Amino acid sequence: MDVDGILTNGTVEISSDGTESKTFSILDGMGIVRLNKAGVDVAWISGRPSEATTHRATELKVPHLIQGRTDKITALKELADRLHLQPNQCVYMGDDDIDAEAIAWAGIGVSVANAMPAALQAARYITTRPAGLGAVREICEHILINRSPSKSS
Repeated sequence: MDVDGILTNGTVEISSDGTESKTFSILDGMGIVRLNKAGVDVAWISGRPSEATTHRATELKVPHLIQGRTDKITALKELADRLHLQPNQCVYMGDDDIDAEAIAWAGIGVSVANAMPAALQAARYITTRPAGLGAVREICEHILINRSPSKSS
């Protein structure tokens, strides 16, 4: 999944000393923890590097963190190849133009209601919960409920 605009509400706070902060949802975090416990590979693909993102990914034990990649489709395909996954075994969440190809490529492409038009057009599913406030948890719950018990990724 994308980070800014999916795991956050899309805003970044920059203090006068240059430090950055982001707000992440505890609901979303619990969904990611549950996916990890169920053996589902979780990956974050962000167009911009961020220490706040690194810290949250480490805290949640996100096994695949890719930052500074605006070519989301290439990053997603490379990761899927490394994990031996086909598109139909992938879910991708994104909210911007640079996510649209990855959303369309994934077996289930997801976006949020306030996403950019290209992301919305590419998505198979639009969350009812907003970005940064449970949208990721909503998808985590769908994955866990609909996942075949024999699959581990």
